[in-house]
Amino acid sequence: MNRREFFAAGAGLAATALATPALARRSASIVDLAVATPELSTLVAAVQAGGLVDTLNGDGPFTVFAPTNAAFAALPAGTLDSLLQPANKGKLVDILTYHVAGAYYPARSIIGQRGRIPTVQGKFLHANGQGNGVVLNRKISVTTADIMASNGVVHIIDGVLLP
Repeated sequence: MNRREFFAAGAGLAATALATPALARRSASIVDLAVATPELSTLVAAVQAGGLVDTLNGDGPFTVFAPTNAAFAALPAGTLDSLLQPANKGKLVDILTYHVAGAYYPARSIIGQRGRIPTVQGKFLHANGQGNGVVLNRKISVTTADIMASNGVVHIIDGVLLP
């Protein structure tokens, strides 16, 4: 995917998501956008299990790198089911908060750059925005960029980031 396709993909999904009745206003939070995006239903379930809904509905700004259902399905067998168990909530929260930056990082701030993005989990994501799109931690690609929310931005990714 080249840069033009990368930005066009983000604009297309954002327009689709915001056109739905529940999201017609700019007041849609990151959680609202995720709930309205069928390919993020596993992420929504994980955020609920981790008790992070109120946090991601907060003022922000946040940048969320959102794994798709397929990304979660690609984890080793039993991993997701295990993470969703109440006994593993701490581990789940650790993984989910590694997908969130406590600042606003639209694609334009990453494209053409290499660097580290601090996460609310406390570690850094390694972002490479050189070439065709954005790659995180040398293997996870942003497939749809710049889904704008009232409290930040969401980038859909094709893998689960593990701290």
